[in-house]
Amino acid sequence: MAVLPDKDKLLRNFGRCANWEEKYLYIIELGQRLPPLSDEAHSAENRIQGCQSQVWIVMERNPEGVIELAGDSDAAIVKGLIAVVFSLYQQMTAQDIVAFDVRPWFEKMSLTQHLTPSRSQGLEAMIRAIRAKAAEIS
Repeated sequence: MAVLPDKDKLLRNFGRCANWEEKYLYIIELGQRLPPLSDEAHSAENRIQGCQSQVWIVMERNPEGVIELAGDSDAAIVKGLIAVVFSLYQQMTAQDIVAFDVRPWFEKMSLTQHLTPSRSQGLEAMIRAIRAKAAEIS
């Protein structure tokens, strides 16, 4: 299984896409890179409220203090958006996640302008949930 790109590579890859159709295909491809989430992880406790699609996100701190993220969605584009968010937050501690604002990165990718209002709201719900869980962990 392929790994997710880091923030800078993600931004470069988005910049290489010729149009929004290619960007959507890239987002879907990123979602396909996420490892499968266990049946147990598809629980109400891990479900993100505020998303039109079903979204589950699991966060754990590894022994080095870095937050490891796992997630899934029943919608291909949304699963890809989860992967985009995970790319932005990878290799961060809980404190780093709470302090890091992902929104400027979405603007650099022109992501928010091309999402439907319900997907934008779902993306915001994911970010809020990740930051809230990180605040609890830190």
